[in-house]
Amino acid sequence: MDFKLLMTFLAKLRKNNHKEWFDANRETYEALRIDWVNFVQRIISQSKYFDSDIKHLEAKNCIFRINRDIRFSKDKSPYKTNFGAWMNKGGKKAENAGYYLHLEPTNCFLAGGVYMPSPAQLQSIRQEIDYNYPRLLKILKDKEFVKNFGGLGGDKLTQVPKGYDKENPAMEYLKHKSFIMYHRIDEKLLKNKNFDKYIVGVYKAMKPMIDFLNEAH
Repeated sequence: MDFKLLMTFLAKLRKNNHKEWFDANRETYEALRIDWVNFVQRIISQSKYFDSDIKHLEAKNCIFRINRDIRFSKDKSPYKTNFGAWMNKGGKKAENAGYYLHLEPTNCFLAGGVYMPSPAQLQSIRQEIDYNYPRLLKILKDKEFVKNFGGLGGDKLTQVPKGYDKENPAMEYLKHKSFIMYHRIDEKLLKNKNFDKYIVGVYKAMKPMIDFLNEAH
């Protein structure tokens, strides 16, 4: 994958986010998209050794369209300025916790977990946290987890969630509305021939938390 070309293309798209420019550069985009599918498939192939739940995934079903949904947005720019991929055991549209890859000029990152779960899924995750808080703490305090993510991110309630005692020792995590692991990527790493292995290493550090969240189903 020519990441330099990808970053150049996306940077130019950011400045020329309209159909005329995109159509004039569609050939470049299509070539980059093919390379992107192949790169994501390589990530899946390497990740299956520590997470067999995703070994069946096809990269073409994990990547996101470049077109934005502008129906309810004030921003009518027709195209996204990033390449993204979402990998989880149920497929891109499933609610399962999974792994995310986001490449964009000045904003490259890896993420994982569950973003804005449904009310039923959120209730199940909170129940899992309440029942298995010691296990959650062990995951969050693991040195690899701390090194890669710092802590657990995601929007949180300001009040105690309904049905829980404010003195619950797990309250800090019960307040979460999303459960996100975030790892910023230095763009210099895009030049590294082992960039794919770097990504897989970060995903491996996510795996215990991914399992915890998925067991809440």
